[in-house]
Amino acid sequence: MIQVNQLKKQYKQAVVLDVDQLSIPKSECFGLVGNNGAGKTTLFRIMLDLVRATSGSVTIDGQDVSKTESWKATTGAYLDEHMLLTYLTPDEYFQTLRKIYGMSDADLGVHLEKFSELFNGEIIGKKKYIRDLSKGNLKKVGIAAAMMGKPEVIFLDEPFENLDPSSQIRLKKLILQEKEQSNLTFLISSHDLNHVTEICDRIVLLEKGKIINDLRDKSAMMSELEAYFTG
Repeated sequence: MIQVNQLKKQYKQAVVLDVDQLSIPKSECFGLVGNNGAGKTTLFRIMLDLVRATSGSVTIDGQDVSKTESWKATTGAYLDEHMLLTYLTPDEYFQTLRKIYGMSDADLGVHLEKFSELFNGEIIGKKKYIRDLSKGNLKKVGIAAAMMGKPEVIFLDEPFENLDPSSQIRLKKLILQEKEQSNLTFLISSHDLNHVTEICDRIVLLEKGKIINDLRDKSAMMSELEAYFTG
């Protein structure tokens, strides 16, 4: 579904990303881990055509993301709060997206019902601007927005950060349910090894912009990651 080939990002003499080849099939829950500065967010931003690569290509369903926009119809993403319309309330924001995606009010209701446990009565109907929400609630709005419009692939950058333990558990449950019921492909970047090893089918480890490990054996994921990060 997603193909990365000979991808490089360079700022003057500094190469911040150098990925020779990466293939992510449909319905995989793909995890991306690495220390700060490893290139995780840069990779996601290039894959979403928010940053242009110095060389190489990214294709989603055979479409080069830098040369067409048709792939955006089936791609959802939440990387940070700058992707939100923070001057709106969550209700206004979801209504705006509903119109963009051509959803009915009933469709929107069904979608938001999936997030009722995660929202925990703190998001809908509160008449509070998104910019005034806590960091955790900002993230909940962004994740719900990313999953609107029947996407086939969803990018989430640090989705568990700033969420309380109950919300983290609810989000993991939601991701697994959506993956299984709707065959969604998830790409998740996170510093939280416990969460990514629990929900991801595969984890790629980045170091200084390069892939240094591609872990597919769930039984060994945590031990290998712990060995790397404590070594």
